[in-house]
Formats: sequence, structure tokens, C-alpha cells
Amino acid sequence: MALAALANRWWRAVTLAGTVTGSRSSHTALKSNYDALATYLQKGGLQAAVLERRHVLGGAAVSEEIFPGFRFSRCSYLLSLLRPHIYRDLELKKHGLKVYMRDPHAFTPMLEEGVRGAPPRSLTLGSDLATNQMEIGKFSQKDAKAYPEFVAHLERLADAMNPLLDAPPVDIPGFTSGSLRRRVAAAKTLMPIFRCGLKLGKNLPDFYEIVTAPIMKILTQWFDSEPLRATLATDGVIGAMTSPSNPGSGYVLLHHVMGEVEKEKGAWGYVEGGMGGVSQAIASAARSYGVDIFTEKDVSQILVGSDGDAKGVVLKDGTEIHSKVVLSNATPYITFKNLTPQSALSSEFIKAVDQIDYTSPVTKINVAVDKLPNFLASPTPGDKPGSHHQCSIHLNCESVDVLETAYKEAKNERPSARPMVEMTIPSVLDPTLAPPGCHVVSLFTQFTPYYIEGREWTDQDREAFADTVFDWVEQYAPGFKKSVVGRDILAPPDLERIFGLTGGNIFHGSMSLDQLYLTRPLPSLADYRSPIKGLYLCGSGCHPGLLLMLS
Repeated sequence: MALAALANRWWRAVTLAGTVTGSRSSHTALKSNYDALATYLQKGGLQAAVLERRHVLGGAAVSEEIFPGFRFSRCSYLLSLLRPHIYRDLELKKHGLKVYMRDPHAFTPMLEEGVRGAPPRSLTLGSDLATNQMEIGKFSQKDAKAYPEFVAHLERLADAMNPLLDAPPVDIPGFTSGSLRRRVAAAKTLMPIFRCGLKLGKNLPDFYEIVTAPIMKILTQWFDSEPLRATLATDGVIGAMTSPSNPGSGYVLLHHVMGEVEKEKGAWGYVEGGMGGVSQAIASAARSYGVDIFTEKDVSQILVGSDGDAKGVVLKDGTEIHSKVVLSNATPYITFKNLTPQSALSSEFIKAVDQIDYTSPVTKINVAVDKLPNFLASPTPGDKPGSHHQCSIHLNCESVDVLETAYKEAKNERPSARPMVEMTIPSVLDPTLAPPGCHVVSLFTQFTPYYIEGREWTDQDREAFADTVFDWVEQYAPGFKKSVVGRDILAPPDLERIFGLTGGNIFHGSMSLDQLYLTRPLPSLADYRSPIKGLYLCGSGCHPGLLLMLS
């Protein structure tokens, strides 16, 4: 559809897709949720249009050829947390979504001298509990025995959360104001909490503890060995400016085991063709129902009428697009501070929006290599991939103290001298991403500040930090630096500028206890409705805060 037709047509719903969450980058849940939402609106009888700011569809769930022949999941890089009913409702497999499952899924090599000529030790975890116990037994037989029950414990808690993930938060205002009819309707929003409580049963105290406690308190109750505790602790801090000893990091771990891929609980997978494959599949489903999708349509302002209602949007080129409903997948900050006329919002509301925490520790580095990394802890001959190459590879995770030190450096506005690194090599399973014999490598690193000792990042800062990361990778996999063909360095300000992630935060806002459920992103916005009638939030900045982390 031409731009003139877009401007002249009256839409029932317009979805702003230009600024979307990052997933892992967290990994990632659903970054293309604006397309999914538009599809549901269209199925419900509303004529919907999607406006994407960039030239490539998908927000942070995109595939980009940064270097000739190398296609990267440039921001979000792993698939999970995409709700199963969306997968089914939109028939995403039919629309081309293909996911490569990873088993094993976690590999933590040690920096140590081998004994009697043996390679350094490593810890590999996958779906087979017996194999996991054998791996963990290299460090602690006690931990090996405890591990199956720990996994079952987390699964029970995560499973109980499902009713809350697929329903809006409790309508507190509905109980305290309005008609009897509204109060009755509000009472129905209590049902997911009741179902969650019934599922938890006697595990309710355990659930409360893991949601509020530092992840190290939880892990220390279960395990003794540092490599296992550090490996598991990474999921308690991934994408978050927090340390394993800070309250609330336990919830971040639970958040990352809530998802599933191909009916496998807690799994994370690689999407064929990169994470843009998710966005393209959802877009295909949306178009099949009549949704119109436009790229390079940068919105400058949300139109608000004299009656205080949303009337559509204005593009950067001055084009006005009229609609009865506007849904923003931008962060709450961008939606209300950059796009909404400030005169349409109260000073109290604007002040509350200013208080939302978007702190991010993440610098994402995309690397093209002409040779597969070969790890001292698990060497493979002839450039042949080993099973560990398909994993999330945890570097600088020998002990929790390493993670704590890296966090403290970033809190003092300095990039970590020994950063936490999660390496993934999706081209090991997906041959469409790189030329034969070559690979794409994702380095999801922490901890880096938004400002370096009060000043903005320079290109020299980016290169220096990447050099530090590469020096550490080299210690685990000698020859890595010589194999590098090109690198794309995205510090927190770059994630904000390119993908619209305020502060570089991949969750559209911190997953801290004060910004979850009833208070995500604010108590007054928990039901997705804004103070502007007809303007709604639909991104990761509101409940349930799922990313296509995406990590």
C-alpha cells in the first residue's frame, strides 16, 4: 500500500513497531509482539496497520547482513518465552518459522592447568539428567545428587506462574471505583492469582523466597561447587544491572526458565536465518489476515484530539495517519516522553515515568570468523563442531566472585576488566548464516555502564572494550583473535539508538521487584491503558515483561 493510501485511510488500530525490546537480547521472548497483536486485532474485526521505524522488520528480533555473507541476529539472539498459544494461534510453523533445538545447552570451560596432560575441566549441561550429574560430579558428588531435584523445583515454580503470564494483572482500580458491573468484571482478574496459588500449594513460601531473594542465597542452599553456582547465577543477572548477591536476582533466574520451545520447558533455540525469522513468520501470519505492515515509517508524535483521546500518529515526514486506537510497542519512556504531547499528560504522571529504571549492563558484540573457536577445555580436531559449540558458552564464570567484581566495576562507571561473556555460535546448527567453513559468533557481555565515568562512549572505548573481551576469549580458545573477519560492537547507548531500547535495557525496563506485575511499568499502567484514551502499551515494558531474549 502506498504512503498516500496509508495517510488517507481511517484505521481502527495502528501499532507502533519501530522500537522494540531486545532479547537474550536476554536472550530473547517476543520482540515482534506488535505484529502478533496486530494479527489478533485483525482477527477480531479491527483493520490494523503496523509502522516499523527501521528498514528491517522486527524491532530487536532482526537478521542483518553486517558483513558480506554473514547474517546476524544483531540484537536478540535466542528464542524462548514465546507463549505457546501464540505459536499455535498464528500457525508460525506454517508461516516459515523453523527452530533448531540445542542439546546440550550450557558449556562452562575453566581457565586452569590440566592434570597429567588432560585438558582443563569444563561443565556441560543438557536435557539428560544422568549426563548432567556426571558432569557436575567432576566438581561435587553432593551437587550431582541434588541437581535433579533443583531442576524439578524450578520447573514447579515456573509452571505455577503460567496463569499469570497469559492474563493481565489484577484490576485494582476496578475494585475501588466504578459501577457494580465494573467491580464484578474486576473480580474475574483475580482468577489467575487463585490458579497460581493452587498450583503452588505448599511451595508458596519457596516461590516467595526465590522472587525476593538474591540468587546466591538460593544456590548456596542447594550447591557447593563454584562452577555450577556461577553458571546458574548467570541466568540470575543476564541483562540486568545487578549482582548474584542482590535481592531480586532470584526472580530473573526464574523468569528465564518460564519459556519453552517446541514443547520443551525452559529451552532456548536458534531460529533458522536468525531472529528475523520469528518476525517474518509473525508478519506473514499478520498479512494473511489482512494486516498492512510498513517499514521506514518513523513516528514523531501521537495525535491527541481536543477531547483528550488518541486520534492516530504523525510521521517524521509530516504524514498524518488517523486511527481510533494506537498501540505502542516502544518503551514507556519513548511512548510518553518522546511521542505523546506533554500537555496531554499530568505533571505527576510524567514524573512517575521519569522514575522507571532502564539501567543496562549489556554490550553485544557480533563477530564474523573464518574458523570455529577451539576450546582448550574441549578441543575438537579439524575444525569440526563439538556438541558444546551449540551451547550458550559461559566464559569468565569459574566463580561467583568474578561476576561480583565485574558488576562492581560497572556500578563505578567502568567497563568490566574481566567481563561475564555468554558466547553463542548459531551457525553450528544453521548453515544459512555464514559462508562454508565460517561462522557467526554472538558475544553477550556484562558489565558495562551507559556512561563511562560520567562521559559518553567513544569509538575508542568501544574498540578497547571489545579488545578486552577478545583477549579473554583467546585465553579459552587460542586462535580466536586471528579468525576474526569483522566485529559489530553495540554498547548500551548503541542498543538505545539503533533499537529504541531506552538505556540499552533489553527488557524495556528493569525486571526488579518494584517493576513487576501490578507495578510494571507503573501501578497506573499495569492494565496496558494509558492516561490517553485509545493509547495502549503492548511491549515488554508492561506485564509480563517477556523478551525474545529475548539471552
